[in-house]
Amino acid sequence: MTTLKLATRPAPAVAADALVMGLAKDAEGPVLAGADVLPADAVAHLAEAAKTLGLKGSPDEVARVVGVPGVTAKSVVLTGLGPAGDAAYDGVVLRRAAGAALRSLIGKAATVAVALPAPDLASVTAVADGAYAGTYQYERRASAAEPTVTVVSGAGRGAAVKAAVERADVVGSRRRLAMDLITLPANLLTPELFVQRVKREVKASPAKLTVSVMDEAALAKAGCGGIIGVGQGSDNPPRMVSVTYRPAGAKASIALVGKGITFDTGGYRLKPIEGMLTMKHDMAGAADVLAAVLAVAELGLPVAVTGWLCLAENMISGNAQRPGDVVTMRTGMTVEILDPDAEGRMVLGDGMALASEKKPDVMVDIATLTGMQMTALGRRIAGLMGNDEAFLARVAAAAEVAGEAMWVMPLPRDYRSSLDSPVADIAHKAEAWGGMLTAGIFLAEFVGAGIPWAHIDMAGPSWNPLGAYGNVPKGATGYGVTTLVELVESYA
Repeated sequence: MTTLKLATRPAPAVAADALVMGLAKDAEGPVLAGADVLPADAVAHLAEAAKTLGLKGSPDEVARVVGVPGVTAKSVVLTGLGPAGDAAYDGVVLRRAAGAALRSLIGKAATVAVALPAPDLASVTAVADGAYAGTYQYERRASAAEPTVTVVSGAGRGAAVKAAVERADVVGSRRRLAMDLITLPANLLTPELFVQRVKREVKASPAKLTVSVMDEAALAKAGCGGIIGVGQGSDNPPRMVSVTYRPAGAKASIALVGKGITFDTGGYRLKPIEGMLTMKHDMAGAADVLAAVLAVAELGLPVAVTGWLCLAENMISGNAQRPGDVVTMRTGMTVEILDPDAEGRMVLGDGMALASEKKPDVMVDIATLTGMQMTALGRRIAGLMGNDEAFLARVAAAAEVAGEAMWVMPLPRDYRSSLDSPVADIAHKAEAWGGMLTAGIFLAEFVGAGIPWAHIDMAGPSWNPLGAYGNVPKGATGYGVTTLVELVESYA
């Protein structure tokens, strides 16, 4: 597994297989970022190499140059930063540049020093986080040893800088766990197998956490008809898992609720094969929540956090849920099922109701919830909704620091009538148009009175089917983990 360290020497003196430097895009040609930290002959050598290789300094452009004079490292890797400017490069740019560079070095370098422009604590954090992300390999298919990464800081070597790199190491390792879980084939991660993995991770963690599991009998006794209904068609019954970190003197209590559909056939709204192939990742919300709680606990943040993992498999059988069925949720609300492929909001509804009963100060749910999220915002931007403007602003600020794009969307009150049902208190789905918003309006029904709540629909950003870019690999992305940790940290 990747290890992050902080440099104690200037970049040219750091011994490594590769030294990563930034190359910016300028109208007159590429510009070496941080050239002032290198000797003149090294700068001249790299400038000539960039010209020979036809480099432009564009994002995701990476090239390796060997034999650079005045540099202890065996090679220098130039990674594109995009347009040059007087202002400091933002976290998104730094994460992307570091990630692209490190991904190009997997299996080619055992030690890497990263000397991207990082003049302040936020920049150091972004570089460290992006570098860690760029080393990702799925745990069961890792083909090469991952490098030790040294972050060369322009912000000094004080305690705060060291803590930022150590924090990036913890968050990165837990985001990796989420990505591994999301990538696991569904036959290797049924609800019960997910429970077993949770218990192993909690037992192995150096932090003190507790785990509670509700099986299908306990869920039925508790009146959780939403998750029971979704899971009743599968031979692998549903589970509701809570993972709690409760430090002494906690400054706040936060509930995180994650959708955990370990496989989604669509039920009796059967998906086409193309739409079903990646449905092992429909549990990304639960994976993110587990990863975030573990990271928060291992960082020792003075905030109480409980993660609720709503685990079920949406399958077809003689006992599967039918369109038109009416179920009773944990809150006592009756729900008419119109589309068995809109199952995520049902498991979340019960999870949010249970979380609300513990009276947290705030609550966030995160889910691969609607195709309409991708229609509205594409594959890289999540939809953010909720019932409290100040809290939404806080979540959005955490996402910006984390480098995970979100856009605040409305929950129009007059759309609530589109969920009216003639046979139940509410229908669980409205028409397709505005489907991301009406899904959020449905979920709002299960938030306890007075609890600020945010809903993150990450159907697009959680899975990248196209190709790796920057710090984002192909497949599972771990989107959301860093935002959740940043959010909790804002209460510390």
